[in-house]
Amino acid sequence: MAYIPRTLEPVLRATAREFPAVMLTGPRQSGKTTLIRRVFGASHTYLSLDLPDVRGAATADPRGFLARFPPPLVLDEVQQAPGLMPYLREAIDRNRHEKGLFILSGSQNILLAERITESLAGRTAVLRLMPLSLRERLGRRDLPLVWERDVSGVEPGFSHVGLWDELLRGGYPELSAERDRTLRLWHDAYVQTYLERDVRSLRQVGDLTLFQGFMQALVARTGQLLNLSEVSRDLGVAVNTSKAWLSVLEATHQVLVLRPYHVNVQKRLVKTPKVYLTDTGTLAHLAGVRTSDQAASGPLGGPLLEAAVIGEVYRALLHRGETPRLYFWRTATGVEVDLLVDLATGLVPVEVKLSSTPNSRQAQNIRRLRCDLGDRVGPGWVVHPGDVTLPLGDGVTALPLGCL
Repeated sequence: MAYIPRTLEPVLRATAREFPAVMLTGPRQSGKTTLIRRVFGASHTYLSLDLPDVRGAATADPRGFLARFPPPLVLDEVQQAPGLMPYLREAIDRNRHEKGLFILSGSQNILLAERITESLAGRTAVLRLMPLSLRERLGRRDLPLVWERDVSGVEPGFSHVGLWDELLRGGYPELSAERDRTLRLWHDAYVQTYLERDVRSLRQVGDLTLFQGFMQALVARTGQLLNLSEVSRDLGVAVNTSKAWLSVLEATHQVLVLRPYHVNVQKRLVKTPKVYLTDTGTLAHLAGVRTSDQAASGPLGGPLLEAAVIGEVYRALLHRGETPRLYFWRTATGVEVDLLVDLATGLVPVEVKLSSTPNSRQAQNIRRLRCDLGDRVGPGWVVHPGDVTLPLGDGVTALPLGCL
């Protein structure tokens, strides 16, 4: 399978030069193993703890296992042998001045976070690799976000139909590299593998059928305020169960929980979050959307585009090794800005519009936000699925998603 250059690659190399161990986590099939082997294939021994014999050796005699396979060492799917963590700490502490001793990877962030906090705190840097961003798929992995560069001179990269086809495909590297794959079959297999491999082993989940119904309920509420009491009532489960399931989806990198931005202003602001699946292909698949016409013209068009914009900003920041600080703004009267990017220099407001014909009315909520928050709000952006870049006045510019 052809390798698609990842934004995180130089970050991963640099981090391994600074820390004794690096943990790379992210959803299943996001390209963790491929990236690790590309970066460390010549310098580190590679072992997968997914293999029963390797896992058995690591579990039965951890010290003997690490003596047999000394660093520099890559341990893939490290959550399969959680008891190995204290012995990794012991090995690191014997060579604390050395860097890049262990490269660890896995997809179950709940178990990994617990073990790293207990055993490897201060010794390990944690990086996350998500499915491909649009800029990575376009071969623009190093392209700064629009508010970090001159907006002129960058072509959108996708036609109107091509963009919707790309959102239906999603960002998993296998689908981008092998474009003749049948999307429905691939995504169906992915969801089933996720349920059977990542979810079944977690103590928060008992009934996989109900859990999959919970995922479907979140898909139906993409871009809406999430009322977990309502979801729980529809599924016939306790609210605490829904909260636990949401934490599972968030910790296994399947959803992004977008929380409202709060400041001390004289307005009532909502406190309820929104939830987006992190991959638009999975989102469309679970919603039963199969064609670009269904995506662009159906009821999922706006939420799907919104998920794509938020996901693109999230990946662009995350794959640079930064912690994304993303929010939305909504008053009790319904005035809303889809995305606020909280930077040291201020807030970047982003609105998402399904229409490919920009107009000044699309910027009115950004103007209202600026009235409330004043100088904290920087230039605003209205992102749409077309190919037009157009100033809308008052420091707001409309631009295509492919230029974001």
